Amino acid sequence: MSEIKNTGKVAIMLAFVLFIPILFVIMLPSIVFGGVESARSDVDLDAPVLNSDTVIVSNAQKISDTIAGILHDALSDITAKIHNDFMLSGADNYEIQNPYETDLTYNANLIVSQYCACKDKDYRSISIDDLADILSKNSQHLYSYTVTDEVRETTLVDPKTKEETVITENWRIYSVKYNGEMYFADNIFTLTDEQKLLADSYAQNLSLFLNDGMLQHLPEWDGTGIPSLGNIRFTDGITEVIYYNQLDERYASKPFGTDHIGGYGCGPTALAIVVSSLTDDTVDPVEMAKWAYDNGYWCKGSGSYHALIPAAAKNWGLPVEGCTAAEPQKIIDALASGKLIVALMLEGHFTTGGHFIVLRGVKDGKILVADPASYTRSEQSWDLSIILDEAHHRAAAGGPFWIIG
Repeated sequence: MSEIKNTGKVAIMLAFVLFIPILFVIMLPSIVFGGVESARSDVDLDAPVLNSDTVIVSNAQKISDTIAGILHDALSDITAKIHNDFMLSGADNYEIQNPYETDLTYNANLIVSQYCACKDKDYRSISIDDLADILSKNSQHLYSYTVTDEVRETTLVDPKTKEETVITENWRIYSVKYNGEMYFADNIFTLTDEQKLLADSYAQNLSLFLNDGMLQHLPEWDGTGIPSLGNIRFTDGITEVIYYNQLDERYASKPFGTDHIGGYGCGPTALAIVVSSLTDDTVDPVEMAKWAYDNGYWCKGSGSYHALIPAAAKNWGLPVEGCTAAEPQKIIDALASGKLIVALMLEGHFTTGGHFIVLRGVKDGKILVADPASYTRSEQSWDLSIILDEAHHRAAAGGPFWIIG
């Protein structure tokens, strides 16, 4: 957060005042910015709370860590429930499909927003401890699972006689699902429709304030698409890249959860580019958006959870490795070897908020990209310094760069 200037924060706070009722603005500092009783914090005596990087980052991180801890415990509990179900099922074996085992998926901004909304006018009672208490008491509802039964055959080979024996086993397949913030709104915070709208707007503005890359939205999208671009392939890099654009009229108005690909689908579109280019499968943005939604990686009004990138790569059998902006040579080497890289960008040349793009090669010392929102930017080459400077340095799930292939 140190790179964000105070003037920028003040400007965005003015946007808060314009977009959100004053009571909601009051509730914002009470949990995220250290309270409204004092204009300053003991953590940073040199700056007002609302202009203090130290206080903002410290409190936002504490909230995120608190939520993550509760979700981690809830995940352990659902795993234990699954084990107990298997023990009573009479099945021979079981498998747990749990996409959250290594990367928790959640939108801390929206959870905080919903919590504040449920407090209505009782903003003085808002605290991180109170939020944690509510979530902990309802932790049994944070995850659920579905079950399917199938018969599997295993061939055993006798090490001495080499004789093969086929064994038939009954397996239970458990699929873990994060119930998501929409479930929270209805069943934990019991918000009215009006409170839900307030919470959604508030969370989006909070993402802008924190500059956390969670809000992947194209504000210029007007609900329509651009004329179809047809079938485009970039051949100027080592790897031939199949290009998709989220604004293409074939995809823009198609659903991504209850949102649309045109406004919020940069994540699925970037992955459609990668998967279609590196595998034998042709996966367009509509199919990838459905996969992301079905597997819990759609984040209402914010785009995609960062964990979508490694999860989708693994689902299509592609090796994936996270990389930071402090490893420029690793990025260059990966691109020079024909791999593709999904990058999460913040405000700058590619976006005004958060935006996934694909790095697709190196040419004459510059980076080639496939920008899901701009064919024009995809035809340009870019200085690596721009990519590194504007990448989201606090991305989750191993980002802001994911090397794939």
